[in-house]
Amino acid sequence: DQRFATSDDGTLIPYFLVMKKDTVMDGNTPTLLYGYGGFEVSLGPRYIGTTGIAWLERGGAYVEANIRGGGEFGPKWHQAALKANRNKCFEDFSSVARHLIESKVCKASTLAARGGSNGGLLMGMMYTLYPDLFGAIHCAVPLLDMKRFNTLLAGASWMAEYGNPDTEDWDNFLNKYSPYHKIDPAAKYPPILFTTSTRDDRVHPAHARKMVKKLWDTNKDWPVHYYENIEGGHGGAADAKQSAFMTSLAFDFMWETLLKGRDQD
Repeated sequence: DQRFATSDDGTLIPYFLVMKKDTVMDGNTPTLLYGYGGFEVSLGPRYIGTTGIAWLERGGAYVEANIRGGGEFGPKWHQAALKANRNKCFEDFSSVARHLIESKVCKASTLAARGGSNGGLLMGMMYTLYPDLFGAIHCAVPLLDMKRFNTLLAGASWMAEYGNPDTEDWDNFLNKYSPYHKIDPAAKYPPILFTTSTRDDRVHPAHARKMVKKLWDTNKDWPVHYYENIEGGHGGAADAKQSAFMTSLAFDFMWETLLKGRDQD
């Protein structure tokens, strides 16, 4: 089912919702919202066996958001969220989350968000900007420290997408979407799982490591979980067995966390 949410600036943001036909819309459906929103990467209907087995067969709903920054509607859709306009992809994703809640597909406590790499930056911003919208977040192989991303591994090649933190870009806009610098000691954050790989040769594991350390040091009561696979590259796993383990780890974390948010009748 394709639906549309209205973003903060009035732009209609399409998303695809997949669930069983007999799903009861009472807000108790564990719902997984996935997004990327960068580098002109397009999301769309396709077969994802792991999501079907690990989420849909359990009775959950799965959603993919076609937010700006992606390539779903050509180069202009991508360019609309570059550099100083990066906030557009965060606003788009949060608008889809709100629409799911307003439509009674789920409620905040039964809504999980998941994303990796550039999508991990998206998850970091959902965590720090919109913590009230989600019951669980999986943040995989993420970019989180946007002050130093250009000095780590392949980061310098992404400045056309994000900007250059060594220039006035940092003060003008980059600081506004650096999750590592936006942690609020007074905030109430949802449970989150960070996953990364020691041998990631694209996004340095320091992003996830530093974020988790800062969160733990700031408030030990925040439910922050971390897993670092010592093998594998940017995909986070070296073989099918490791991939299955990492997928199970993430889906079980989100599912078990969201079940706690259902009405206890």
